[in-house]
Amino acid sequence: MIRLSAFADEIDADPVAQLDVLGEHDIKFIEFRSIYGVNVLDLDDARHEAFRALLMRRGVGLSAIGSPVGKVPITDPFEPHLERLARALDLAELYGTDRVRVFSFYMPPGDDPATHRDEVIRRMSTLADRALRRGVTLVLENERQVYGDTAERVLDVLNAVHMPSLGHAFDPANYLEVGDDVDAAWSLLRGRMVHFHVKDYSKALKKNVPAGEGDGQIPRLLAEADADGYSGFAVLEPHLVVAAQSHGYTGPERFGDAARALKGVLDYHNINYI
Repeated sequence: MIRLSAFADEIDADPVAQLDVLGEHDIKFIEFRSIYGVNVLDLDDARHEAFRALLMRRGVGLSAIGSPVGKVPITDPFEPHLERLARALDLAELYGTDRVRVFSFYMPPGDDPATHRDEVIRRMSTLADRALRRGVTLVLENERQVYGDTAERVLDVLNAVHMPSLGHAFDPANYLEVGDDVDAAWSLLRGRMVHFHVKDYSKALKKNVPAGEGDGQIPRLLAEADADGYSGFAVLEPHLVVAAQSHGYTGPERFGDAARALKGVLDYHNINYI
């Protein structure tokens, strides 16, 4: 059984508008990245309490805290970033989710990632250890220009850290954008994927497209994940209008296109979802 979720801030900055559109498409989970244009880790406690109450009234849960932990240069000091993780873990407890999205640190332009590997592994191990103590799984997303932007380096991080509190959030579009072959990436990481981001990319058009319309092999990957017994989230992160490094935007109308495309893929392959 696949559970549908979405980065609802791609719909609108207003949380009520986010939930209204999710309700139209019968999506009951959010990957919580921001509301009111403010990152989840930077919102004050009062806004978190109000948002949690709104989610409870609407019957919506979280698939993960969509944090930016690890989305900073590897050369930045690490200690302040541990405070960011602590905030993310506290928020996971507040919202009743056991997942926090993380990244594997940006590489300095022009540097060979291998020169920073040891520091990346040290930092990711520390993050995973702290998450383990809190009963939280960190879902490591591949992202352009971080250490784990290619499938081989994502696998390297997972193997080197080797903790149950660190799994992979597989993002097909991000692999395509760094020149990875999606089939090869899937072969390497299929057994380590604990979270799936539904973002497709057309190499011919050089832009993000709804699921199944690009080169991300999303219909086949989801079918194979379902056959493997995957029972996690498929998280819409369409980036259909804006696909920037720090955020994406899709808008309510194009979000509808993305939601219908994903549901069409799942229905065609007889994959059960809620």
